[in-house]
Amino acid sequence: MAHANGEVTSMLTGKHLVFVGGDRRQLEVIAQITDNDASATLIGFSELGRTFADTTFAEPSEAVFAQADALVLPVAGMEDDGRVDTAFAPQPVELKESHFQAMRPGTFVFTGIAHRVLTEWCERYSLRLVKLMELDDVAILNSIPTAEGAIAIAMQETDITLHGAKTVVLGFGRCGQTLAHKLHAMGAVVHVCASDPRDLARIHEQSLTPVPLKHIEHAVHDADIVFNTIPAMVLPAAVLKRMRREAVIIDIASKPGGTDFRYAERRGIKAILTPSLPGLVAPRTAGRIIAASITRMLADDDEPEFEEEELWI
Repeated sequence: MAHANGEVTSMLTGKHLVFVGGDRRQLEVIAQITDNDASATLIGFSELGRTFADTTFAEPSEAVFAQADALVLPVAGMEDDGRVDTAFAPQPVELKESHFQAMRPGTFVFTGIAHRVLTEWCERYSLRLVKLMELDDVAILNSIPTAEGAIAIAMQETDITLHGAKTVVLGFGRCGQTLAHKLHAMGAVVHVCASDPRDLARIHEQSLTPVPLKHIEHAVHDADIVFNTIPAMVLPAAVLKRMRREAVIIDIASKPGGTDFRYAERRGIKAILTPSLPGLVAPRTAGRIIAASITRMLADDDEPEFEEEELWI
């Protein structure tokens, strides 16, 4: 299959994937994977109301998992009690260790993030665990809908324009970089807090205002909007006390975020925790990003390895 840009999509003919739970992103992953000629078994989709080519619906069992070339979990992964959340069934899916034991050694297990038990089970049964949100090609592209979603929330929750607003981005990782870039392009005054001197230099190079994270109070005390991307407590009560009550905090870090939400509420500061923004604001785009990575890895795994031939003259 070729895209308009001439890029050829790898096919997954003969591959069988088991999908367990998820949100609207997972639907796009299923659509893309089956469009690439794979077959699929769907677990936790009893209320889906939609069909895909060459798919079946099932309950979790050792027999189902034994047939898998790959297991695809949601971005949120599996909790340590075996629970996998799903938006398309009345109850979460309950996975057991025996399901993982039933899979052939070397089977791929794709997940956004991996908690302790999932990691242990994959190691125990020699399964290839892939944490998609730690892959640069996924995380960088995923930062685009994340940033757009955060900006959309900022526009909804404030009564000022982003153009000319003092914004502070906490963290300069993949999401922080994309967010700072887009805010700057919209005319916002952008300060970025980071710890690494290399990041601070890059922030300056991009015509943004760098602030060492240890001086966070100086950056946020007069901010209109603060975007946090750091999954650690960087906005405790002592920092929030220095902020304007009219400020808005949009925390896009993974749960529980990096804000003291209790004190923010007490002080009257609007603080919003918004993890998993891609699944909320752009599930189709986010699903296609995930599907492309899964397809590439499965197809690459099938590529034959050729030994170089010796040439005799």
